[in-house]
Amino acid sequence: MRRKREDQSGVGVTHQEIHGGEVDAFAEAYQTPREHWIDLSTGINPVAFPIPDLAREYWHRLPDSGVDAWLREAAATRYGVADPAYVIPCSGSQAAIQWLPRLIPATRVAVLGPTYRDHTASWAWADCQVSEVTSLEQIPADADVVVVVNPNNPDGRTIDPERLLVVAKSRLLVVDEAYADLVPDISVAAAVGRTNLLVLRSMGKFFGLAGMRLGFCLTSEPIASQLRQAFGPWPVSGPAAVVGAVALADEGWSQSTRVRLKAAAARLDGILVRAGLAIAGGTSLFRLVEARRAAELFEHLVRAAILVRRFHDQPQRLRFGIPADDVAFERLNEALGTWRNATANGGNQGLSRSRGLRDGLNAPIVP
Repeated sequence: MRRKREDQSGVGVTHQEIHGGEVDAFAEAYQTPREHWIDLSTGINPVAFPIPDLAREYWHRLPDSGVDAWLREAAATRYGVADPAYVIPCSGSQAAIQWLPRLIPATRVAVLGPTYRDHTASWAWADCQVSEVTSLEQIPADADVVVVVNPNNPDGRTIDPERLLVVAKSRLLVVDEAYADLVPDISVAAAVGRTNLLVLRSMGKFFGLAGMRLGFCLTSEPIASQLRQAFGPWPVSGPAAVVGAVALADEGWSQSTRVRLKAAAARLDGILVRAGLAIAGGTSLFRLVEARRAAELFEHLVRAAILVRRFHDQPQRLRFGIPADDVAFERLNEALGTWRNATANGGNQGLSRSRGLRDGLNAPIVP
């Protein structure tokens, strides 16, 4: 059963809405057909990797060792992992986020924040003492596990791999690289097997295949065996494994997609800036803005059937995903233009300036 609570928009907040993507609830509440909505509430590539034609046998039979090996080898090559045995497929990196606290004995966990909230929630659920720190230097000396999202969600902060690997010398370092396909050079995956490291990767964000539910844990023993046991004999479907292997091997698509997303993000920047919004960070899959009247802006966009990502623990922030096409860009531009004119006429819009990113970095927006 999904727990719900009411907020100022009058729409019940569900677990799914907290993560973005809950268009159905808003379509029902605002009596607007779902197909009319533009969903900018997720950091998912709106132009997904093209699904190849699959032989019927992949739908008919159980996933076999050959398909599993194909997927793990493709992931190892893509991520620079020394041994495919270090690659543990799972039904999305979210599954690993939920499982890790149940498998890894830890008393104190440090999470570099502010960041994706489910990391803190999952470790706290396991009765760990969780502290959120805003820099690597603040990590408690007695922390058993350190969690870092790199690039960070939602502000796009990045941390140099060499700095991160220093942390792994004395405790387990968990690095969530769900958005690292945008900037492969920041990945620490190549160090798996040589240090106390576990890396999470996702096929949902950059590849736009969130509905396929495919991700990876990259780690060595003994955690690798524990994860395999926890995930069971068929952690992902045969079709997902095949599509994943094909997508991971298509470097040409990845390179052209990075170029396209960078251009789309720059176009989004122009729309946001013209609306008087201060960009506080992001990646080329999303932009983060800060505004004192963020709740009103959210409501304004919802009434235009545009859903962006809000943060109930950071109410001054909104995150905008990348519009899928020219029509979506133009509708967003029109809605924000109406907002700009209305607030200019009313005065005192009070939009805040970017305060910069955390960890002492003058981190530019991730390309």
